[in-house]
Amino acid sequence: MKQIPIILASGSPRRRELMQQIGLDFEVQVSEVEEHVTSTVPAEVVQELSRQKAEAVAAVLFKRGNDRSDCLVLGADTIVACDGRILGKPKDEADAVHMLTMLSGRAHEVYTGVTFVYADPVDGSRKEHTFYECTKVHFAPMSAEEIAEYVATGDPLDKAGAYGIQGFCARYITGIEGDYNNVVGLPVGRVYQELKRCAGDKIM
Repeated sequence: MKQIPIILASGSPRRRELMQQIGLDFEVQVSEVEEHVTSTVPAEVVQELSRQKAEAVAAVLFKRGNDRSDCLVLGADTIVACDGRILGKPKDEADAVHMLTMLSGRAHEVYTGVTFVYADPVDGSRKEHTFYECTKVHFAPMSAEEIAEYVATGDPLDKAGAYGIQGFCARYITGIEGDYNNVVGLPVGRVYQELKRCAGDKIM
């Protein structure tokens, strides 16, 4: 059976790499939606944002005259939370230093929300499915000099919480509880299992 077309509603190169890693064929269409949230609870925030991204792309693909109703749109959003405070991407280097100082020597959580918008394989009706994954990350203490050195690489500036677990900052990660890939940007093991639930044998 032919795989259902998957549209990734994200411009993140890390999410693209993770999708490729597990053997999924997909297209990329970046959502241009203006994000807004109604909650301050991290798990709810990432689900809201992932839903907005998926729905915005689905609205374009499924509209009359551009019918891609056979596809599944996947939206995702990742945030870092420390003491209940949500840390997005830093505004500038000073903000990155502030975030890393907050994370130094302690544990925090990384949340990724995922939403599928797709046609039901039985009756063709439009469906949505949203979920989230949470991983706890433990940071070693970082000196002011080490934080400045890392920020100077430029790596923290486009990442939630001002760090990337898979790069230079890995030297400061002392442990994780949960899915490593979730911290990178997409819990692909969970994504694959949820895809099977929603699309059945049409994902391979």
